[in-house]
Amino acid sequence: MATDGAQDLPELYDAVPYDYAASAPPGSLLFTAGACPLDAEGHVVGVGDHHEQAVASLRNLLAVLDRHGAGPADLVRTTIYVVGEHTDLVAVWNVVAAGLDPHRPPSTLLGVTTLGYRDQLVEIDGIAAVPRR
Repeated sequence: MATDGAQDLPELYDAVPYDYAASAPPGSLLFTAGACPLDAEGHVVGVGDHHEQAVASLRNLLAVLDRHGAGPADLVRTTIYVVGEHTDLVAVWNVVAAGLDPHRPPSTLLGVTTLGYRDQLVEIDGIAAVPRR
């Protein structure tokens, strides 16, 4: 007997702290470079401090979105890179989730061994659907 396959798919767990998918409305997509915890002079802030670096990276990501006429609600995907242990990943995730609340773009949280700048612990990149003007 043939089926359409949908009946065979498992239920998705609903208590994840992000949306599983987002669709972009007609318009432009904005692909950001990874937002790093850099100050206006290009220095890594919060050396050794995951929380401070997460705050700075998120602030920089939001500044890039704003520069292009977008905001947190327009994010359709983020990837968060963290150097550290599982507890560090969770701590960074909590900063990013709180900073984007109530928006919950689909996200991937990755533990990595190193990032591009010396003493860098956090990097966040995003894809946003830029609203039509």
